[in-house]
Amino acid sequence: MNAQDTKPAAFIGIDWADQKHDISIHPADKSTPLHEVIESKPEAVQEWILKVRDRYAADGSKIYVCIEQSKGAFIYQLMAYDFFVLFPINPKSLASFRETFSTSGAKGDSTDADLLAEIVELHSHRLKAWRPDDEQTRKLAAFCKKRRDAVQAKVRLVQQIKAELKNYYPFALELLDERLDTPLACDFLTRWSTFESLQRAKEATLRRFFYARHCRDIDRLNDALTRLASAVNPTKDSAIIEPAAANVRMLARQLRAILPAIEEFDKEIGSLYKSHPNAEIFSSFPGAGEQLAPRLLTGFGTDSSRIESAVQMSIISGIAPVREASGKTCVIHRRWACPKFLRQSFHEFAACSLRSASCHWAKAYYEDQRKKGKRHHTAVRSLAFKWIRILFACWKSHTPYSDSLYNERLRSRGSAFACA
Repeated sequence: MNAQDTKPAAFIGIDWADQKHDISIHPADKSTPLHEVIESKPEAVQEWILKVRDRYAADGSKIYVCIEQSKGAFIYQLMAYDFFVLFPINPKSLASFRETFSTSGAKGDSTDADLLAEIVELHSHRLKAWRPDDEQTRKLAAFCKKRRDAVQAKVRLVQQIKAELKNYYPFALELLDERLDTPLACDFLTRWSTFESLQRAKEATLRRFFYARHCRDIDRLNDALTRLASAVNPTKDSAIIEPAAANVRMLARQLRAILPAIEEFDKEIGSLYKSHPNAEIFSSFPGAGEQLAPRLLTGFGTDSSRIESAVQMSIISGIAPVREASGKTCVIHRRWACPKFLRQSFHEFAACSLRSASCHWAKAYYEDQRKKGKRHHTAVRSLAFKWIRILFACWKSHTPYSDSLYNERLRSRGSAFACA
């Protein structure tokens, strides 16, 4: 039986914060509501959990909890107990509910906690209880997200370094072939962060440096070293060079630390994904490589009952557009309130499927969308919407994707996107 189908013993709203948590408890028997404030320390939270369990869940009853988050230390502590049924809501939803009864905009922690308890007490049938996936899937999802954060940090650092070098030391970009996201480039910029220091270095020293780091493009290196003697730097102003060089050294050290971390994330993701029971399904999709296949897997998860339809997943992920209609006006636009990383995963997968040699129907569908006047990213989102239906069907039936089988079904329906 679904935990949401059982009658709860109490409804709890929690307004969490870094230092304290305001809690409002509405007993299901309509007795007097309780208001509590506890410290955010794990020990204080643990003591409160045990007290609530003894008061309301000693007989095995459930307790509905409404809170403005779906991750964090507090909710991780709550999810360890099966008598809690958690309903995370978007802060915007609470703000809208608050404004209904307080048009002045006044708010307070205890008031918000009471409103959250009221929301789950009156509207739990409209809310979706949060059911965490199994530990392996959650761990894989966290590694995928942390890897993306690390990659984005790497990109930012590379862009900052490149911008600095263009201003005071463009020869370094030329020598490194603008490939700054490598240990070689980081070590080089840390050691020779100015054009003057590079010119002072002996040719033998430079060659040993590149050879020790397995530099393969010997012809390009020889050409760069030949031009170094006659090269001219755009500025000799120390007021420009010295601060910029110090900044480049700092950024290069940060980048040097991130690069092995990304490799470590890749190793962990590969290990977790390889042993996952759904790995075969998501590896079968064209364009889902070593990074995107795990991200698609964690988007759906292991428990196939958590998502009821492909449309639901399209809405959750933000791939489905939003339709706003009022009178004779109707506007359709992309969905803004959604898990950005999940939406990005489906979007990137759809784009990668276009580059697959076997997936002809995806290319035909994308080209058809473009002919209708849709921009590139809009056409890719439309393709992602179709892919979600296929992903969902394979996930539900636990069946790997077959491009030939899907093409056969397209032909049987007389689809214009079927491959001849």
